[in-house]
Amino acid sequence: MPIRDIAVTVAVLALLPLILRRPYIGILAWSWIGYMNPHRLAYGFAREAPFAMIIGATTLVAMLFMKEKIRLPWSRETAVLLLFVLWMCLTTVFSLQQEYSVLQLEKVVKIQVMTFVTMMLMLHRDRLDLLVWVIVLSLGFYGVKGGIFTLMTGGGYHVMGPLGSFIGGNNELGLAMIMTLPLMRYLQLQRDRKWQRNLFTAAMALTVIAILGTQSRGALVGLAVMAVVLILKSRRRFALLLLAALMVPVAMTVMPESWFERMHTIKEYEEDQSAQGRINAWHFAVNLAQDRPLVGGGFEAFHWRNFRYYAPDPHDVKDAHSIYFEVLGEHGFAGLLIYLLLGSFTWRSATWIIRNTRERGDLLWSRDLAAMIQVSLAGYASAGAFLGLAYFDLYYHLIAMIVILRVLVRQQLAQVPQAQPEAQSAKGGRRRQRAAPSGA
Repeated sequence: MPIRDIAVTVAVLALLPLILRRPYIGILAWSWIGYMNPHRLAYGFAREAPFAMIIGATTLVAMLFMKEKIRLPWSRETAVLLLFVLWMCLTTVFSLQQEYSVLQLEKVVKIQVMTFVTMMLMLHRDRLDLLVWVIVLSLGFYGVKGGIFTLMTGGGYHVMGPLGSFIGGNNELGLAMIMTLPLMRYLQLQRDRKWQRNLFTAAMALTVIAILGTQSRGALVGLAVMAVVLILKSRRRFALLLLAALMVPVAMTVMPESWFERMHTIKEYEEDQSAQGRINAWHFAVNLAQDRPLVGGGFEAFHWRNFRYYAPDPHDVKDAHSIYFEVLGEHGFAGLLIYLLLGSFTWRSATWIIRNTRERGDLLWSRDLAAMIQVSLAGYASAGAFLGLAYFDLYYHLIAMIVILRVLVRQQLAQVPQAQPEAQSAKGGRRRQRAAPSGA
């Protein structure tokens, strides 16, 4: 019996009693399974085991018996996300591919249910930090591993994710690592010891090399945008600029000539068949949405049957290869508007957190986290323009983090008016005591 299968199964079974006692551990375990996909690294019975479903069900059962009071933090992001879920259910009713659409809806709804559960169970700073740690360790594993692999092979092979997962392809893994890099930076900023910060620097450098090693052109665009926003949003910018200056020549040395030739095709998309296939799929999405502006074609609309009617080239059938055209084709203009509104509100809430914690040293961590989530969102928005991951768990987890973070910051800020009079009184008392001798 394969050792990996046994190890993953034992780990999951050992977590179940802990989840029943502390349901928030279920979110951490579910995230570990969802992002790292350890069972996909096995070769036997564990590979297809429904670990995520088992953990999710255990978490929901545990919530029924927990003593801690829980509530769903109601915000504009929560409301729009709920509206988006309901809209996806509606478009599934009118889907052009009913047999496939319902199956995809089940997967997406499971992700959204756990997103809402995350908002309810992780309303504590320590829990939120634990969630960031789990995400960074899970996806950072592929960053460090992929970076070492790229260095050892001279960049001659694509860095790929675990087969059968959301991040199985090189494009998808590249996007996931781009979104993880800013979270690594957040954890690095919270470390006081130099050796810990150096470890994160090494992990970030290897992850950048791994992103290049995916040989994904969309990931390269996303990495460039993310890097610029990261430098603008981060503290200690000089250190990041220095790291970037060191990374560029390393990347130029490591990557083979074939990599440069592939990246150069970004400028020559008219002659690239892959790029032309994507453009054909984007035209398909626009034509489909114009014909069905409210509901689009439903999940799995990018099907050869539909390409016969809506694509300029009906024989060049491709997936959406863009989060925007994916949502447009599957959920219509109305669905795309809701999707964009969700991202816009999340970005603005992060900006609110940064602005309102600027003068609070005790909330420096929240300012760092909000800024780094914005960097992740920038990476997702730019790389996602060329990758079809509109329903990727991590994007919705970032939204949940911002919702939680805003609640925590509001609670801390609300305590200031009560603390200020005492602080002012104490300062006034000290001033009076210092002034007393001169007035005697």
